[in-house]
Parts: sequence; C-alpha cells; structure tokens
Amino acid sequence: MPLTQGQVARYHRDGYLIVENVLTPREVELLRAQVNIADPASGFTDASGKTSRLSFWGDTHSTIWGAASTCPRIINAIRILTGEEVTFFHGKVTLKEAGTGGAWEWHQDFGYWYDQGYIFPRMMSVSVALDANDEANGCLRVLRGSHLMGRMTHGRIANQTGADMERLTKMMPFFEEVPAVMPPGAALFFHCNTLHASGQNTSDRHRRNFIACYYASANPQIGGPPPAQRVPCPVGAEDVIERYAAEHNLVPVPAA
Repeated sequence: MPLTQGQVARYHRDGYLIVENVLTPREVELLRAQVNIADPASGFTDASGKTSRLSFWGDTHSTIWGAASTCPRIINAIRILTGEEVTFFHGKVTLKEAGTGGAWEWHQDFGYWYDQGYIFPRMMSVSVALDANDEANGCLRVLRGSHLMGRMTHGRIANQTGADMERLTKMMPFFEEVPAVMPPGAALFFHCNTLHASGQNTSDRHRRNFIACYYASANPQIGGPPPAQRVPCPVGAEDVIERYAAEHNLVPVPAA
C-alpha cells in the first residue's frame, strides 16, 4: 500500500489522510472478535453523561493489537507521512455501543501528550475502522488544516481532556469540519495537533475502532530516555495479524 506524493501532500496540508483497504476483511474480522471492553473503569463520559469505552495497550508483542500496530500497511505509512523513523507510543481500542455510545469532545492529542514532556509535535495517530464509521454511529470529525495553528490550551470536560471551548468556538469558522466516514478496514492518519472530536452513537450499530499512536524516535522528551536509546517500531510481516491469530487460536467475527 504505497502512498502517493499527492496523498502525502494532502496529509501535510490538511493534517489528516483517509486511506481505504488498509486492512483486509479477514483482518478486520479477527480484530473485531477481540473487542471486549467490559470493565466499567474503561468508560469515559462526555459532557451529556453518555459513555464511550476504551482499552489500552502499550507494546507491539503481547496482544493482537500490538501486532496490528506493526502491520507494514500501517507503520510504513506512518513513517512516510512523518518523514522520519518512529517509535510506538501506545494504542487504544474504542467502542461506542449501539444507541448509547458517548461523544469524544474536541481535542488535540498533543494537548495532553505535551504534558508528558515531548518537545515537538512530531507525533501522530492512526484510527482504523472495524465497523463502518458514519455520522449516525459517531465517526471522528476533524478540522481540516487545524494542525497548522499549534497547540491549544486543554482542560477537563466531564472526565475527558478537551480543548478550550471559548477559544475553539471563535476559531472554528476558519476551518472546515469534515466527518471521517470510513468503511471497515479504512484508516484515518492524523497529526497530533489536528483538532478532532466525535459525536454520540445514535444508531443501532456498534462503532469499534483501534487507534495506534507513534512519535518520532528523535523527538526529545523531558525526563525521558535520550533519542539514541529509542527503539524504532518494528515492521511486521505482511500477514502479521493472521499469524498472531493462528498462534493464539483466535477466530474471526463477521460484521453484525
């Protein structure tokens, strides 16, 4: 899945890029089968009181999600878009349950990663759709080009981290708000300063995604290891997801 020069240029202009068919239907089914976020502590409440659920992972070897983070169709695209070697940061499985899933408030990822000591916004994420993502089930929404204005002040909104809404309301007319509508297997690559949010799931369908996050291996971090000690994210085999599933006897689940 090589990216074209035009796709790379659009990413740097818009702060995001949607690419379809990053994962195969079978890979999507294998990953979908592993979404099981039952712990009440995994819930994050929006300003209206509705809840979305998250499950985190922090390495590239102990779960199928870590294996997926090394899929060459994902990690090589990250390296091309950043233009430098990257290290795996962390990942999240997200679930908005049908009819009840809550919203994610407007924020930049660097709005809180900055507080972990990273000096530069040389960081990005990829959100991969395991179900069809549309406006009814709460797809991500991005402000095109908002990564170019720098980091905003962030604070608490319910039990989420969100951008300063007073300033955001005044600046939103300067940007186009774009819904990231995606079929299963598509991926949204986005810069860490791109403002994004998502609505509530008002549909009768779940919305399941996984998000993997990376930072430039040479990006200094206050109190962190020197860049020379960073381990670049490994690039897995083309069938790394299916290999992991076979080794751990995981079976796929078709879409409902």
